[in-house]
Amino acid sequence: MTVALNNNYYNQNNEEQLTQEELNFFKEELEKQKNKIQTNLDKKLKELNNHDEAKDEADHASIAIENLTNNTILREQQKTLNQIKRSLNKIALGTYGICTMCEEKINIERLKIQMFSEHCVSCRNELDKQR
Repeated sequence: MTVALNNNYYNQNNEEQLTQEELNFFKEELEKQKNKIQTNLDKKLKELNNHDEAKDEADHASIAIENLTNNTILREQQKTLNQIKRSLNKIALGTYGICTMCEEKINIERLKIQMFSEHCVSCRNELDKQR
């Protein structure tokens, strides 16, 4: 990100850069997603804490499976929430839409599909190959 910060990415007059209107759009949408996920996480955690006690072995098994499923969902939602928060922070810093690997601009169409993308398509493909 040092290149992006040193070049003052958002203050240059370049048609390829995100406009203030586009940044506002992404910020608003990311905030909506963040609030929705946070509400869901709070609701699920409250449900998990208020779970009825099991009466027999079948109840224990059912609760264990439900908790496993809920924990997996909660973990994924927390991961997404963290990505959204990082993106909102990048908007505030003026580095949103810049690949964290190559420091090149991420295509706006990619950002529209996955607003919290941290990598351009080329770098994402390279990361996927390494896995």
